[in-house]
Amino acid sequence: MTVEPEAHHSGGHRSERLAEEIRHEVTLLLAGELKDPRLALPLTVTEVRLTPDMRTVRVFVRLEGTEEERAAGMDGLRAAAKFVRHELIDRLHLRRAPEVIFLADESVEYGQRIDTLLSKMHDPKKS
Repeated sequence: MTVEPEAHHSGGHRSERLAEEIRHEVTLLLAGELKDPRLALPLTVTEVRLTPDMRTVRVFVRLEGTEEERAAGMDGLRAAAKFVRHELIDRLHLRRAPEVIFLADESVEYGQRIDTLLSKMHDPKKS
């Protein structure tokens, strides 16, 4: 396979497309194909980040439920990572799938914490 000059410059677009395809496939897998009871809680794939060398993909997941349920859900996701990786090879016709790392998306909590701190700065009586 020869690489055309334009294809070299679009490498970033390829990884973005692949990350989006991975997000879609992981969402489908989590929606019902994984039978782990720890994954029975509501969850959402919020973001997928693929490293530039395409060897690792970080899948950020928002989990609902109690702290214990979310921790169990993350354990279930980590246990399913190898299965998900092999499914990605089949579904996306990859020669080699990236290592899948599931991470909890805590951006909402982080944003709420920042909002709380900012409101305390503007109105010290709220402390």
